[in-house]
Amino acid sequence: MSTPELELPTQRVSVDPHRWPDVAQVPAGPRARIAAVVADRLFRRAAARLDLRVEYPDGTVLGVGPPDRILPRMIIRRPTDFARRLGAGGLIGFGESYMAGDWTASDPVAVLTPFAAEMGSLIPRPLQRLRRAFVPNHPVSEWNTEDNTPSNVSRHYDLSNALFETFLDETMTYSSALFDEFPAHGDTLAEAQRRKIDRLLDTAQVGPGTQLLEIGTGWGELSVRAAQRGATVRSVTLSVEQQTLARRRVAEAGLSDRVRIDLLDYRAVDGEYDAIVSVEMIEAVGYDYWPTYFRSLDRLLRPGGLVALQAITMPHDRMTETRDTYTWIHKYVFPGGMLPSTESIDVTTRALTSLRTVDRLQFGEHYAETLRLWRERFVAHADQVADIGFDATFRRMWEFYLAYSEAGFRSGYLDVQQIVFRKENER
Repeated sequence: MSTPELELPTQRVSVDPHRWPDVAQVPAGPRARIAAVVADRLFRRAAARLDLRVEYPDGTVLGVGPPDRILPRMIIRRPTDFARRLGAGGLIGFGESYMAGDWTASDPVAVLTPFAAEMGSLIPRPLQRLRRAFVPNHPVSEWNTEDNTPSNVSRHYDLSNALFETFLDETMTYSSALFDEFPAHGDTLAEAQRRKIDRLLDTAQVGPGTQLLEIGTGWGELSVRAAQRGATVRSVTLSVEQQTLARRRVAEAGLSDRVRIDLLDYRAVDGEYDAIVSVEMIEAVGYDYWPTYFRSLDRLLRPGGLVALQAITMPHDRMTETRDTYTWIHKYVFPGGMLPSTESIDVTTRALTSLRTVDRLQFGEHYAETLRLWRERFVAHADQVADIGFDATFRRMWEFYLAYSEAGFRSGYLDVQQIVFRKENER
């Protein structure tokens, strides 16, 4: 379903320069002008061979596609500003230009999907070799050390529980659902989230008497369902907002005697557990800390125990090429994060732990549908989001984030997996 196109005037959209300094200010100066010329040429070259219509104010139209099919439209409203942002910031500038209204689309997912499908070839190969010279690295302040991680987590998950309530379902589950039919319908989202959780608990063999560790609490739905099976649950999070709401939901379910939710880094967890479940938390760990993460799972799991991991994955070659790149997602949505590849997970667990893969489910198309439903709900509740205190620039940022993510799964560039490990011989 397309969202209504935001008809933006040609004059600049009002952006709070204190809240959004890099969106309010268009790059200027000789270097910015030169970079803009190069970026404009590269963008037009890439767009000219994609299955979409890129429309400029002067009547220029780029893109390819069957003449009898309606193509997704990307409307460039301020070409100079768009090119300057792109030249100065690459993909960061591309996202900021959407936030500023330099370009818009009635269906941003349809526009972004062709770009995602060709992500590895949009820039000519010779220029890709120069990536490290021009693309910024992650700021040291966002490396996922034990000191930095609470701030990284808080910048996203502590925005406001009320914000997440505007687009999540009643389970408050912020990860891919598992549907039983396509296209997915909004009234089945909660059921699909519970199906996903139950499959994780089933594959981890969680039942009466299980001592379960959950790394990454979310808002408590998995802990509640595990305790309802008779398990004793310890769940850890670094989000104050999530801990508060999750504890309340556990209490309302009458399960406070079975569930303990701690504000604690995974590296500081102690004890020994029959099973561990971690849902879409590895993405926030950071490339340099994956060995520590998997060693922690290995250390905390009893011999013969099971880990059920849900992880968003990306192609291995793209992961290795971009692992040090600072992106729009890092800057505005998930500081310090990094998506693993299937190969990186397999290599790390085999080399450093006693964990061995015993089950794997790939269901990326389900995440695309989950994100579509979230985006539609978010757009439908724009007035409510504004009432909470989030301005128009934030709302465009969040819509772009959801659309950008959905496009990744629609194109097949991203996948999501449930991976189950068994702890074998002690190392």
